[in-house]
Amino acid sequence: MPIINVTLIEGRPPEKLRALISALTDAAVESLDAPKDSVRVILHQVPATHFAAGDVTVAERSADSSG
Repeated sequence: MPIINVTLIEGRPPEKLRALISALTDAAVESLDAPKDSVRVILHQVPATHFAAGDVTVAERSADSSG
């Protein structure tokens, strides 16, 4: 049973998240020959203040680029 965990910044519309789930499921079915019913997709959404790269959060990076 493939389990796909994805962490992303919150704020995307539900239809985009749904499309991602479908695309990931299809990719697992196609590449692993996994039965569709066995594929699990878990989306973890985190606030922009809790997601950082190079000691700069996404919220800080967005604030810097907009001002």
